[in-house]
Amino acid sequence: MSRAGAPAEASDLIDIDELIAAYYDRKPDAAVPGQRVAFGTSGHRGSSLSTSFNEDHILATTQAIVDYRRAQGIEGPLFLGRDTHGLSLPAERSAIEVLVANGVDVRIDSRDSWVPTPALSHAILTYNRGRAVDDAGRADGIVVTPSHNPPRDGGFKYNPPHGGPADTDATSWIADRANELIAAGLEGVHRTRHADIDLDTLGQYDFRDAYVRDLATIIDVDAIKASGVRIGADPLGGASVEYWALIAEVYGLDLTVVNPEVDPTWKFMTLDWDEKIRMDPSSPSAMAALVARREEYDILTGNDADADRHGIVTPDAGLMNPNHFLAVAIDYLFANRPGWPADAAVGKTLVSSMIIDRVAESLGRALLEVPVGFKWFVPGLLDGSVAFGGEESAGASFLRKDGSVWTTDKDGIMLCLLAAEIFAVTGKTPSQRYAELEAEFGSSAYQRVDAAATPEQKATLGKLSGDAVTATELAGEPITAKLSHAPGNGAAIGGLKVQTEHAWFAARPSGTEDVYKLYAESLRGPEHLAEVQAEARAVVSAALGA
Repeated sequence: MSRAGAPAEASDLIDIDELIAAYYDRKPDAAVPGQRVAFGTSGHRGSSLSTSFNEDHILATTQAIVDYRRAQGIEGPLFLGRDTHGLSLPAERSAIEVLVANGVDVRIDSRDSWVPTPALSHAILTYNRGRAVDDAGRADGIVVTPSHNPPRDGGFKYNPPHGGPADTDATSWIADRANELIAAGLEGVHRTRHADIDLDTLGQYDFRDAYVRDLATIIDVDAIKASGVRIGADPLGGASVEYWALIAEVYGLDLTVVNPEVDPTWKFMTLDWDEKIRMDPSSPSAMAALVARREEYDILTGNDADADRHGIVTPDAGLMNPNHFLAVAIDYLFANRPGWPADAAVGKTLVSSMIIDRVAESLGRALLEVPVGFKWFVPGLLDGSVAFGGEESAGASFLRKDGSVWTTDKDGIMLCLLAAEIFAVTGKTPSQRYAELEAEFGSSAYQRVDAAATPEQKATLGKLSGDAVTATELAGEPITAKLSHAPGNGAAIGGLKVQTEHAWFAARPSGTEDVYKLYAESLRGPEHLAEVQAEARAVVSAALGA
């Protein structure tokens, strides 16, 4: 019997002392693929227990970032923050050792506390406001987080001066340089022992105060306060815990932090779908305890460990599908932000719901459809040509009320506050509004599943062109598009997307497992979705020669 959604037990918890000891004791071998520095869409991730995230990794990666920023002419301060994972504090200290030894003006949290990813992005952009793109004094940053990953994991992410996730050119260069340094026994890594550093001499920055007190420029906090909407916010043991407390205090909201506990074992979580502890606010299993309390508040929200993702729970629907909330957010914002540019587009990843397409069309707004990865929204959010960028995995950001940039990384805190604003202004929960959208545009059935694939097949899938698909129909409808590049920016999607008028599927290889991810959606209900999925597997198998 599956324990998904059940409370964690003692046997599910990691040994924090063992985790941290392994961080310092185990030494990676750069010749072993699983022990190399490897940047995915959100930085380098791994575990000290599998020798994929250790002290040598962070020392080398930090030196590589120092070398990269020098090569790019970046001489301003570097903002540094961490989340609540057990490996985050040791990794932050390792990074400080290298940054100080290299003479970098590092800015740490003045409260020596946790820093959500959006607060770090906000800090970078605030510092760089008004600076030219070639200004040597621009700031950048590092956030130490593996996001929603299990407690045993660590993560290390670089955000350049644009404030968002680094692009592939930057991360590839940094990873290659870090692996060279590891292979050389860290020769070339400059380091000052943490015990020898007077932390009072480092730059101090109050990330929390700067972020929270600026929220009124992007969220209608007055409307939330006036309506008396009852908000329950669950940080899920993550970096947003103290931010929610200050938000309630500064803006006088009826907001309760429903679980203020922080524990690196996450003993208070319910287990995710695979019976692991994972702080995913879009997962019904991980959010089970919160969903059980849905009658106690008008809006309940959850965030992951670095607060770049959001989960929205309503009394009438429970946990909303992330796609559903993105559609409602777009529908609401473009009707209630008169200061936004009239020609600003709606941004979505190509595996997000077709309902978003329909909403954008009804608003008369252009749709920017990009590959998976929030980095693709960075240019548009910076210059205001994209007013909203969202991912199906419950990550999004949007512009301030005046149309200027807020963050160029995902902001789960802000999206949760938006849910409260929507209820306050419209009198409807976001799920009630979504039901109205479905009545207008069609009922969406959406699912992502994994299918087995060999490494060779994954490599083939990642390089397929639309011409590899010989089928002309999908689940009884003519195929209208066969895509290997995103229509919004022409970037390769690393897989394949096939569309009809009322359905689509996309297949992308997993970066860590011998599977490919199959996304599919139908506006004709679950039975039609099942047909789409079955035919999609056949189309992919034929294209792979399986």
